[in-house]
Amino acid sequence: MSTGDKIENMADKAKGAVKETTGKAVGNERLEAEGKADKAKGDLKQAGEHVKDAFKD
Repeated sequence: MSTGDKIENMADKAKGAVKETTGKAVGNERLEAEGKADKAKGDLKQAGEHVKDAFKD
């Protein structure tokens, strides 16, 4: 996994965490759901990168 991919995946997860927390704090269910989706997207992308790395070796 390249450093750029790692940073992008962590950014997606962090953005999702902020959205989720903000949504909970203000009672905005849509924002909270978007945050959870962004976090999941970052996790999935990171898992995909790990799979690609496993097959490179």
